[in-house]
Parts: sequence; structure tokens; C-alpha cells
Amino acid sequence: MICPRCAASLTRKQRSGRICAHCGKRFALDPAVHGKGMHDIRIRAIAERATDHGRLKITLTQLWYLSRSRNYAWAGRDPEGVPAKIRWLVALPVAAALVACAVLTGGLLAFLAGAAACTALVVASSMRHRPGQLPHGQIIPAEQTFRALMNGSWSATYEGLPKGVVDDARPVPRPRGANRSGTSVPVSRPKAAILCTDRVVALFLTANGIPARLEAGLVEVGDADGTGGRPTVLAAALSALAQYRSGLPVVVLHDADPQGVLLAPLIRGAQPDRVVVDAGLPVSAVRGKQGFVRLARPDPLADAEQLRTVAGLPEADAQWLGEGFWSPLAAVPPRVLESIVVRAVERALAAPQPPPHEDLTHGFLTWPQAPRTPQTSRARGTRPPGTGTYKKKGTSSA
Repeated sequence: MICPRCAASLTRKQRSGRICAHCGKRFALDPAVHGKGMHDIRIRAIAERATDHGRLKITLTQLWYLSRSRNYAWAGRDPEGVPAKIRWLVALPVAAALVACAVLTGGLLAFLAGAAACTALVVASSMRHRPGQLPHGQIIPAEQTFRALMNGSWSATYEGLPKGVVDDARPVPRPRGANRSGTSVPVSRPKAAILCTDRVVALFLTANGIPARLEAGLVEVGDADGTGGRPTVLAAALSALAQYRSGLPVVVLHDADPQGVLLAPLIRGAQPDRVVVDAGLPVSAVRGKQGFVRLARPDPLADAEQLRTVAGLPEADAQWLGEGFWSPLAAVPPRVLESIVVRAVERALAAPQPPPHEDLTHGFLTWPQAPRTPQTSRARGTRPPGTGTYKKKGTSSA
């Protein structure tokens, strides 16, 4: 291991107690103790890149995603076979009855009864059972472990978190000139609204004054009752947007999950007079490319048919979400996330006001051509609400 203080190469004995034997100074993390990738030099370099050398503020959750050493995701599966308790609950009484029959009888009938008893026991012992499992994912190190290291050992060693990193478990400091809502633009005068379903992303935008810079209002919505139901989030989004004028453009930021990909089409259907730009994380990018965080969780509302018809997803993307896979928007590198939000707001402001039922969807990272004019739409026919610009790319590597 390289000492982060003096750059000396240290053996395990030379760094006992996380103190360098050469310079005598303490460091925070030891990969041999805290796991692969948990090294002061690596974490500091990741934080420096993520903050764009101090220009941006990022949250501790974002740093955790970027500092991950491994990421796994497993789809759910149904149980297979018969559980052992049920097998033996049936096999043992049957075998006992057959043995009793063999004892009480004789000749060929006794032989057949004994053979049947042995067969029942052999079959019961040879049968295998694989229990079912729910979709689940894992990031190494775990979030709680990483937070404890950064708030504990790292903060004690360096007297605080890395430069530009704020703990999102605590109130995030507002940029200079911002009011209590996190923006210097009055709510009654924004040029656009940024609707965000991820608390970490909303904190990142607020801490960097991005809504104020874009003269946009930031609307954070989430699942109030914790059930993950789309009606709850949609109702919260529509209620929050009610404070803005009806024609105000809206940029929707969301995770690559069923709730997220359906939110923009549903808002567009409920308020067709708004320009609704979907700037969320697209399923096609996450499913078909490396570098994104892939997780899995049970989602009873992940209906592949609805994802195809309402959100306009390709079959492969809808199936991927239907299996429980998803990816958080907060795991996108902060500089890329900032660029996407800026471009999405600019696109929303430049887009013409859509007539009723006009569809306007923009993808993530790659923008489509200029929106069709009403004349072009009438000539070619309008698409149903929810049809997006996602393209099928690659195969799932989750």
C-alpha cells in the first residue's frame, strides 16, 4: 500500500494502526482492513474528479456510488421442487405403512411392499429444492459502511469530509444569494420547473444553485407513504405543479425504474398544455452499457405491458424493468448530471407550446431532432402520449 501522506510503499506491518512507519502520520483507510478500493488516495481522486476540482458540491451518497468497488444485481426466481419438510412428512409415513405391510404379510406381497418403502425413501432423499428469491442488488461497500468510514475514520483524520463533499444526511448548505427554498428566483416567476423524484439529486442541484442559475423552480416529489405506488407520486407531482402557471415547461428527473419512466407520460397525459421534457435516466443506456449502477428490488407495479404501451419502451427494456432491475439517477457522475439538467431546461424553454395530446419527449444524454411543428404533426399523425425516443441497445449485464 502507498502511504497517502509521504507516498512510501508500506507493508502491512509498516502501517499497523493506520500509522505510517516512515512519516509517522495517520491515514484514514486501509484496503486490507476496510475492503478493496478503500484507500485515501483513490477516494480523494474520485472526489476531486466528481467535484470538477472544487467547482461543484456533491453529496456523500453520490461519492458512495462513485467509490463502489463491486455492484451486483439478481433477478427474482420462483421456488423449484418440494421443500424437505413436506417431502419427509409424506415419505416417512408412507414408508412406515409399507414396512408394516411387509411384516404382516409374506411372500411376493411382502417383497413388493419392502421395495416400495425403499423407493419412497430414495425418491424423497434424491429430490432437490431451490427456494425462491426476490429481486435484490448489492453495492460493495454497503452505504452504511461507507458513511461510517467517511464520517468516522476519514473525518477524524482529515478534520472533515473531502473538499466539496457534503453529508446529505444533514441539511445541505445553500449557495450564496439563495433563499430558504434553495433558489434566488421567486416561485411566481420561474421560466421552467424541474421535477425531481430523487432526494439526493435534488440536494445536489440545490447545493450548486443550478435551479437559480437556470431561473427554474425545483420541485421535489417522492413516495410519501413509502409504498412506491405510482398514483401517490403522480398525485404529489401534479399537486406540486399546481402552484405554477399551466403552460410552464417541466423537466422530469427520475431513476431508471418503472415509476420514473411512467411519470413523464402520465404528467403529459394529465396536463397536455405543458411542455414535458423527460430528462431521466433511460433504461436503454443502463441495460446495455457498462459503468452504470444496476440494482434490483421487488416492484409489484412493474407491468411490462404498461411500460410498453404507456412509456413506449422497447420489449427488452420493459422486460428488464419487469424483472425488478433499476438504476438510480444519483449514481450518474455529477458533471454529466449537471450538463443534462442544463440542456434539458434549455430544450424545454426553446420548445413550442404543444397543442392538446401533442407528444414531446427528450432522451437522456442524446437529444433528438427539433420538435415537430403542429403542421408536421397533422401531416404525419401524432403519436400516443408516452411514446419516447429510447433506442434498444445491448443486452443486460446486471
